[in-house]
Parts: sequence; C-alpha cells; structure tokens
Amino acid sequence: TEPQAVATYGAENVRIYKSKFTNLFYGIFDVAPEDKPKTYMKLVCVGQDEKVVGIHMIGMGSDEALQGFGVALKMGATKADLDSCVAIHPTAAEELVTMGTWGTSPQATGAAVSPLNGAASGEPHIPSKM
Repeated sequence: TEPQAVATYGAENVRIYKSKFTNLFYGIFDVAPEDKPKTYMKLVCVGQDEKVVGIHMIGMGSDEALQGFGVALKMGATKADLDSCVAIHPTAAEELVTMGTWGTSPQATGAAVSPLNGAASGEPHIPSKM
C-alpha cells in the first residue's frame, strides 16, 4: 500500500499514479455519466527507477487484470516497463500502461532482458543433452 511504501522507503522516494474513469462497458447505458460505476486504479512506485511496489484496482475487470499485473510486479517491473506495453483497447487494463504523462518515466527496467528501447527479448534457456 502507499502508507507501507512511505514507511519503508520514505515519502520523498515514493511516486503515486492514480486514475478514475468510467469503464467503456457502461458507455452505452442510458444513465447520467456521474451515475455510471467508476473504476479506480493506483500505481505505487519507488526510487529513481520507479520500481512498481503496489498496484491497486477496483471496478469491473479488476480481478482479471490484477492477475497479470501481479506477475509483472513480482518480476520487478518499473513504471517504464508498463509504459513500454501496447495498451489493448478497449479494456480497463490499458489504463495501467498509460498512467501519468506517457514516456516521461526514467527508462529503467526490472526485466532481466528489457524490451525498452527496442531490445530483443531473451532466448529461452534449454539444457544441453550432453
């Protein structure tokens, strides 16, 4: 959580990205925009490389999206890693890879082989048969 990140790393080292929007699913509903259910998202990032240490979502589709983003978090993803992903439209999950001013995060990665700046993805490790 944000309070845990601040307690662990210090407020000066924590950067928060937030978003609140109406999921596109509700776009065609004949209801006033302010009455449509909202989706809330929050990224908790730490340090100069903006390592992602927390991802919070509530709203339609959050359960499915968090499963995949949880893997990225456990693998050490940074905000730049999320920024480098193609946003799949129309989904709520696209918001997590377009938060803040796109492309302004330090170009640092938590990946062993980074796709940032056009690097090729790593090859799988296949044990030798000898």
